[in-house]
Amino acid sequence: MKITEIRCHLMQAGAPAHTGWTATGQTALAGGRNWLFVTVHTDAGLVGTGEGSGWPRVVATAVDDLAHLLIGEEASDIERLGQKLRTAMMGHGQTGTVGMGALAAIDMALWDLKGLALETPVANLLGGLVRQRVPYYCHAADVASARAAVERGVRGIKVGGLPGIVERAFAIRAAVGPEVDLMVDLHGPPWLNAADAVAIGRALEPLNLLFLEDPVAPDNLDGWRRVRDQVALPLAAGERLSTLAEMRAFIDERLLDVLQPDTGRFGGLTQMRKLAGLAEAHGLLIAPHSGSLGPVAEFAAVHLLASIPNALLLERMEPDWPGRASAVTSSLAASDGHLTVPTGAGLGVRIDTDFVAAHPSERNASLPGGGWNAGTEDETLYLQARRPRAAMTRQAPKATDD
Repeated sequence: MKITEIRCHLMQAGAPAHTGWTATGQTALAGGRNWLFVTVHTDAGLVGTGEGSGWPRVVATAVDDLAHLLIGEEASDIERLGQKLRTAMMGHGQTGTVGMGALAAIDMALWDLKGLALETPVANLLGGLVRQRVPYYCHAADVASARAAVERGVRGIKVGGLPGIVERAFAIRAAVGPEVDLMVDLHGPPWLNAADAVAIGRALEPLNLLFLEDPVAPDNLDGWRRVRDQVALPLAAGERLSTLAEMRAFIDERLLDVLQPDTGRFGGLTQMRKLAGLAEAHGLLIAPHSGSLGPVAEFAAVHLLASIPNALLLERMEPDWPGRASAVTSSLAASDGHLTVPTGAGLGVRIDTDFVAAHPSERNASLPGGGWNAGTEDETLYLQARRPRAAMTRQAPKATDD
């Protein structure tokens, strides 16, 4: 089964609902969310579908540049083709988000092709089913959205968006009770230093969090060491890392409890399966990042989590932009906070090329909320964010005995 063509399908997607950081057009998910789908065509008439992220408009260019290297190649040789593409990336950084996003999209499509050719789900190719349903969590900006999620059967809630994060987390925990898993995402912005992260982490300790995510930026290893030593909470990160070597730095120093590779920019299912094995050897859990991703990457993540023993849960935007369901020909079945593993051949999903083409990419970059505020452009990022940062650790009034 030889590869004959590789195509990119780039679209502008709308913002999801009920998250703490999509309320204004200043945020990446609100105004710059792109989905990049990649299809790999073969002489057997089969077409594999993948998805790449990181910086989708730029990743699409990388895929187009790499595509000619795969024409005429045997589509089932996934590992070999991945090594070939890595070699071709040597002059372009090789380990960065763009290259790994391109590799992820192509790798995902090749796994889909293999499943289609063998008429079996990708999960079977990755080792077979450990579970038939994958638990997921969703985001909540406030008490109302958290309660709505729990009423739908969701048993994992993540709170994001820095202003008032401690106060909101306490309010949501009080509303949903102790049986619901609660997570807090600080997003590791450049204006949040280790001292801030430690203060926030300590304030959150009474909430029995499943994990505290990205308390500082991923390149601030000294900050990570301080948070690990001074905060008594499980820590999670990984969405902005692209290679096994980058993850290994965190693993070797025991800085993380939960690894969060992004399904669309961590080099594909091949590398994610390797990471899962490395994590298992160190007693760590896998909970893929999926916040900005489209539906194809979500299908791929479900197949991965269904086939590894150390899967924790999957991030899911629920409710998401209504167009999400229209971009593909099938959707994952969700009930009681779980996603059912698809039983069809391959990944079990195809894109609607007409719908995708009707939503052309317009822009793919915007400023995150909290930094680079109007009138503060001549200040350092740390000073720019001083007001929202000061509100982070504000807590709800303590309950009194009546």
